[in-house]
Amino acid sequence: MRIAQLLTTAVAAAVVAGAAHAEMGTYAIDPTHTFATFEIGHFGASVNRGRFERKEGTVMLDKVAKTGKVEIHFDIASLTTGTPPFEKHLQSADIFDAEQFPKASFVGDQFQFDGDKVVAVAGQLTIKGKTQPATFTAKQFACYDSPMLKREVCGGDFETTIDRTQFGVDYGVQFGFPKNVRIVAQIEAIKQ
Repeated sequence: MRIAQLLTTAVAAAVVAGAAHAEMGTYAIDPTHTFATFEIGHFGASVNRGRFERKEGTVMLDKVAKTGKVEIHFDIASLTTGTPPFEKHLQSADIFDAEQFPKASFVGDQFQFDGDKVVAVAGQLTIKGKTQPATFTAKQFACYDSPMLKREVCGGDFETTIDRTQFGVDYGVQFGFPKNVRIVAQIEAIKQ
């Protein structure tokens, strides 16, 4: 009798685990609603901002098991600021070195939830060939049925602050530019 109960419990646990795993969805980054911007102070007088135009990636999300994985890549050569000479300098070897390091990426696999909402994603951020841990905190997050796409879309606004010198992006520190850079990632992904 005891063996039968243990076997029944094991089978039930396997069924529940299988059902939870079956909830894992694959989502493709929607490039029209996904951007990463950065902000860095400029001598305490203003804030310089830039944005990466070309990006690609996928999100795996299991809302039942509260797990997931995001992998997103940004093309450094697509960086825009509204000022072409500034863009050229940012892409140069002085700063991002787009020729040698054409992509920046984030791979996150530690999802934190509050109820059914993602509140943070931790993982590894790679810039200029150097990888450091980073946690992006969600300022908002939602999943919705898109009336245009006829599919589920999940996304949110995430942000983190990094010490850019940990990634070898140390230009201007000697002039008084701050080390800290705020990154804001607006991401939406379409269920496949």
